[in-house]
Amino acid sequence: MRKINFSAGPSALPLELLKEVQEELLDYQGKGYSIVEISHRTSVFEELHFSAMQGAKELYGLDDAYEVLFLQGGASLQFAMIPMNLAQGGVCEYANTGVWTQKAIKEAQILGVNVKVVASSEAENFSLIPEVGFDDACDYAYICSNNTIYGTQYRHYPQTKAPLIVDASSDFFSRRVDFSNIGLFYGGVQKNAGVAGMATIFIRKDMLERSRAKNIPSMLKYAVFADNDSLFNTPPSFAIYVFAKQMRWLLSLGGLDKINALNEQKAALLYRCIDESGGFYRGHARAEDRSLMNVSFRMARGDLESLFVKEAENAGMIGLKGHRILGGIRASIYNAITLEQVQTLCEFMREFQKKRG
Repeated sequence: MRKINFSAGPSALPLELLKEVQEELLDYQGKGYSIVEISHRTSVFEELHFSAMQGAKELYGLDDAYEVLFLQGGASLQFAMIPMNLAQGGVCEYANTGVWTQKAIKEAQILGVNVKVVASSEAENFSLIPEVGFDDACDYAYICSNNTIYGTQYRHYPQTKAPLIVDASSDFFSRRVDFSNIGLFYGGVQKNAGVAGMATIFIRKDMLERSRAKNIPSMLKYAVFADNDSLFNTPPSFAIYVFAKQMRWLLSLGGLDKINALNEQKAALLYRCIDESGGFYRGHARAEDRSLMNVSFRMARGDLESLFVKEAENAGMIGLKGHRILGGIRASIYNAITLEQVQTLCEFMREFQKKRG
């Protein structure tokens, strides 16, 4: 029997998508070979490649003002690539909302970029989204839209005339986004859009001009990948293949508004289970900043947390151990997790409390 996978990433994939991959792995569309065996220069792969890009733009409602890039190195490589390509000698401003923004800040500082942290929730153990005010004249303004470890999420992005850079790795393709002031929007795809090994970048074309002016290695230059349709070198072909299927799956469901409505239902159900436990379960994030993707919580008796994780696994649920930094319990309820699976978790939580409360 398949487990219910609440892991933070790599994470659950839709079952019907996995079955398609299984069926096609030996024989892609009846062609007598696997998609992982063929050259990225063939028309067969190019058709898949460009359909993946088009599906991604269609879901976010983007026109030709943005390029879609498929890059290796995951989201973490972007912590360095962003300042390498986009810093212009002025100030680059960051909002620090947890580990992933801290890592991005560190990489920019290693490169000698003039970094200014304009807001931080570190004093509150990253349990909230702080008020953010970016300088309109900064080179770029950087946020992480959803914080996987701490379970916080921006309801609305900060407004600024500076280009906004958004690390959306853990709420990628989970809701509609206002792109009006976004210069670059990116994420690793292994949480909501496929398998590990690739980052997808949406970059506004005027931002690419900054990259063109830079003297940096070709494999780290956005303009090189844009000019070569992300086929400058052998791409992560299997990741692109699964990504294309994820785009079609989301479109078949009705797009990002439909999946967001489902995500809101799932999150409301789980948070209600926590809030109605009388303190047996205690959410980490401030209520108004709670993530729809990652629900991090502790138990009144910390000694029960490891038992909770073990018994949950015995009951068919994996990935519930909290991140080592925060501890506790974490349920990641990404797009592929169904409402019924969240209901199963809530039933387990109530039964566990009844036995141990």
